Amino acid sequence: MEEAQENVNHAAEVARQATHFDASGSHQAAIYMYRQAAEYLQRAMTLGLSTPALQDHAMKYKERADQLENLDSQAQSAQNTMEGGQSELSRANFLLLEAFEEDEAGNMEEAIEHYTNAVQLCLEAMKTIEDPKMSDKLRKLAEQALTRAEVLKAQSSPEEEQKASIGEGTGASLSSVRPAHQRVSPTRVIPPLGIGNLVNSRPQPQAKPGPSSKSGLQLSGSAGYTKEELEVLRRTSNINGRDYVPFLAVDLKEKFAYSLPFTDKDGVLALAPKQKKNFLQWVRPEDLSSDPKMIEMVDCFSIKQTCVSDCSFVASVAISALYEKRFKKRLITDIIFPKNRSGDPIYNPCGKYMIKLHINGIPRKVIVDDKLPQGQHGELLCSYSTNKNEFWISLVEKAYMKVMGGYDFPGSNSNIDLYALTGWIPERVSIKDKEFNKDATFRKIIDRFHRGDVLVTVATGEMSDADADRAGLVPTHAYAMLDIKEVKGKRLLMLKNPWSHLRWKGNYSEMDQTHWTPEMCKLLNYDPKSAQMFDNGVFWIDYDSLCHFYDVIYMNWNPQLFSYTYCTHETWSAGTGPVRDLYNIGENPQYSLDVQSPGGTAVWVLLTRHITEIEDFRNNKEYITLLVYKTGGKKIFYPFDPAPFIDGVRINSPHYLCKMVLKEPGSHKFTLVVSQYEKHLTIHYSLRVYATCPFTLQKIKNYCKHKQEITGRWSGANAGGCPNHPATYKNNPTYQFRVEHEMQALRIELKAPKDIQIGFEIVCVEAKNTEASSYFTKKQTGAYRSGFVVLEIMDVVPGVYNVTPSTFYPNTEAPYFLNFFSSAPVKVSKLK
Repeated sequence: MEEAQENVNHAAEVARQATHFDASGSHQAAIYMYRQAAEYLQRAMTLGLSTPALQDHAMKYKERADQLENLDSQAQSAQNTMEGGQSELSRANFLLLEAFEEDEAGNMEEAIEHYTNAVQLCLEAMKTIEDPKMSDKLRKLAEQALTRAEVLKAQSSPEEEQKASIGEGTGASLSSVRPAHQRVSPTRVIPPLGIGNLVNSRPQPQAKPGPSSKSGLQLSGSAGYTKEELEVLRRTSNINGRDYVPFLAVDLKEKFAYSLPFTDKDGVLALAPKQKKNFLQWVRPEDLSSDPKMIEMVDCFSIKQTCVSDCSFVASVAISALYEKRFKKRLITDIIFPKNRSGDPIYNPCGKYMIKLHINGIPRKVIVDDKLPQGQHGELLCSYSTNKNEFWISLVEKAYMKVMGGYDFPGSNSNIDLYALTGWIPERVSIKDKEFNKDATFRKIIDRFHRGDVLVTVATGEMSDADADRAGLVPTHAYAMLDIKEVKGKRLLMLKNPWSHLRWKGNYSEMDQTHWTPEMCKLLNYDPKSAQMFDNGVFWIDYDSLCHFYDVIYMNWNPQLFSYTYCTHETWSAGTGPVRDLYNIGENPQYSLDVQSPGGTAVWVLLTRHITEIEDFRNNKEYITLLVYKTGGKKIFYPFDPAPFIDGVRINSPHYLCKMVLKEPGSHKFTLVVSQYEKHLTIHYSLRVYATCPFTLQKIKNYCKHKQEITGRWSGANAGGCPNHPATYKNNPTYQFRVEHEMQALRIELKAPKDIQIGFEIVCVEAKNTEASSYFTKKQTGAYRSGFVVLEIMDVVPGVYNVTPSTFYPNTEAPYFLNFFSSAPVKVSKLK
């Protein structure tokens, strides 16, 4: 009975909120809350606390919700557009609020501009308004704006007399309204700024954030960008033909107030085929609601996907909204602008919005107007909120679809979408992988999910229509995970279909009478009979069934789990190194990672490939990964010698996450190697390290800028074999070069057909300083290898050196390439 009473208490609290929204005229929120209250009471009665009073209250809540819905429908049909002049009044009010903000900040010119625009907007509207009440509202607002504008003008030009008058009726005129000021306060910087302003704008180091801090992680490296990084970020700012500049602090001063409704300079978005079939027109929120709002209530259950193929995006929005509601921390709403002084996104009657998305390595600003596609029956042809007055879901989706080239979206996965929305670290777990640890994965998710450390979605794979229909699932479809429980030894997950209908039909579905015992219903606070009455796409499924029917688990982790981070942005040019990483990775991008671990340290490395074309996104053929070696941070040439500490799986996703846990204290040095399955195209990428302790990340430089290539052939007597055959080894080809001054680096590569075992040795014939620490008499490439060997020497002592390439067996005839790469020019000559 304790559980039942808890539901009654929940119903009472929700009912109080419902009556508050009802009294304030927020009908959509009230409808939702009344129905929630009725549902709580229904659960209480199912759990045994059934009284006539509870039944009566539940019925009244449902009736009031229905009444409000009917009232809203009638009001909407009677008023398809706002009352004459209401749109202009809303924009003028917004201009006035913006003017107040600039006024208080001391930005006089900007404040005067907004005040003046508000006056002009009101006067123009009054010329066509017949309603005297509306005309009076516009007049009063104009007088308020004009009075303050004239005061500010007098302060800036005290010697000039300021005169103004407001005419009567609809023919009102302003005798001394000046043109809007175009000058900008010298202390204010106006966006957009572009890539050039990133030079010293990498997030600055901060102290480790406290539990409730919103500050970033402590930066473990340089705070500035290199020229190369700026070039990478510049090149990948142009996405699908449009530029998306970095989101900087100055963008919080973006202009949102306009006299006329804002229209995106990039035009309307391309529609998907399903949208085109039913498309009628583009509409704004004021055309759909008499009281439009940005957000009335952040809730995952109000989100509904329509005909855009972005189920993973909608699932990502849903779990972000659930996190925000459950943990009372801004997440999805934090990326929406403009905001009020409390930091809450607000409806802008001027129609301009800015969304911050994590795209191609950094947060970027996306500007959209509020035009939305409407169908022939008045329905929105994009994702929307079932609360008909709020539009945040539609506008966030529009911003993401704009970056992706339009509503004709090929689909994605929640790792990509959630990272773009939140910046949370993406991890992909393949359920069908032979290394999938079923039990450990469940324990990790249930532990971390309830702490607010991770957001989870799951995705189905390909399945036949018959199997999909029988299971109640959609093939290749993303589902949001709303909850996870372990009850009486049963492992269960609550999932939501972004379509807001069509549910699982197997174990623990609402139709399952075997597993839903009264005890399980009580423990999970679930009433299958109530669920049968309303299909909202939400269902319970047992973990075993999920692992059988689903293919992938997507987890996005809160970066605040770490204290330190650092990111670098690079380009890997096509044609650098072999096409495949089968025998030589020496020309792949490599990094030295030094972690000063106190013990029990977590280090995660995220590799992100930048994508700028929708076709690349649609048919991603670039398989990337990260290889990790325990080699003291030194350069690696052979992919499997030494064996990788972590041999990453190559995937055709923009993100690859590598995770390490360092149990032992001390300094741990690794070499990180970026790798592809096949290298055909130039790629741009970001490499970000997260750690719970300080670390340094440095790119391993290529000092060898000079190259000399020699071609030769082992044949006849000069095919002498390896040193194991001293009688013939001396007959091998020998090359000589001289080093005049100390050389920073020298790399020698020998290539031959892959079925030939080869090697070489370098002998110091003469040295100027035999006491130098880098002096040597002879070096060899070690074990003979198939088709390729390499030797790199640092700080080469001035002197004369001989190089002898050889095959393992004598009399093995084959061509070869002997390449010398050096930090300073060397001249190589053949001795024999």
